[in-house]
Amino acid sequence: MDQNVIEITGLKKRFDKSGFVLDLPRLAVREGYVTGFIGENGAGKTTTIKLVMDLLFPDEGEVRVFGREAHAFSEQIKRDLGYIGEQTGFLGQAKLRTLREMVKPFYPNWDDVVFRRYLDRFSLDPGKKFKDLSKGKQKQFALALALSHHPKLLLMDEPTANLDPLVRQELLDILADEIEQEGVSVFFSTHITSDLDKIADYILFLHGGKLLLEGEKDVLTDSHRIVKGRRELLTGEVERLLCGVEATEFGFRGLAGDPGAVHALLGDEALYEKPTVEDLFLGYTRRERGEAR
Repeated sequence: MDQNVIEITGLKKRFDKSGFVLDLPRLAVREGYVTGFIGENGAGKTTTIKLVMDLLFPDEGEVRVFGREAHAFSEQIKRDLGYIGEQTGFLGQAKLRTLREMVKPFYPNWDDVVFRRYLDRFSLDPGKKFKDLSKGKQKQFALALALSHHPKLLLMDEPTANLDPLVRQELLDILADEIEQEGVSVFFSTHITSDLDKIADYILFLHGGKLLLEGEKDVLTDSHRIVKGRRELLTGEVERLLCGVEATEFGFRGLAGDPGAVHALLGDEALYEKPTVEDLFLGYTRRERGEAR
């Protein structure tokens, strides 16, 4: 699995009213893996996903999905895409079996056996109206629809927002199953970084419309450290090696991209902890905002 299911090159998308510019010289999503897509609200995550789905057109550059240009081959590409957003967009008065009949004709690979299996797994009644489902059940139904045509790529835009922890974990478990059994690639935009700690293989950090940091999740977390120590240890030399520094009169905390260099200065007088995805995100975004080095 050495190929990319999404390749973006030289892309710019401008929004004149807000002045926002999405500027992605290069972005790639690997085949057969979960790629987490993180950024603040307004960073450009949803815009990027809309460009992949050919719901927006770039002002410059190119978006390719499955090796094909996203706009020229939009219809063929969408047959192999599954999508789950924060809002489902389904008709609230429609019954679940009706929604299935509305969606099914768009996908040549639709599989009723898979669909029924997910309805059973989620205890969903096909005769029930969508509006009568809880938020968790609505998201489970959206996932059932998205997976019932054997997608090659699953696009997820804040799919676990407003869900309780048990439903979120079940969704993550299903994703893990699908990747293992079907080889589905997942592009997962979320602000719930703990979900990505559990499931992501790769991480992309977006800030202000630009890609701030990218790489294998385990490599990024293994190569950084959260450094903690007494306030007097935070010299200017140490602070220059850290980002996202938080300091009080008693102590400090910061993210080190070169832990060895910090250890050479502080030795064992400081504590060194492996960061979470959230620690990485906060450290680098604070540095970009100029809140701390």
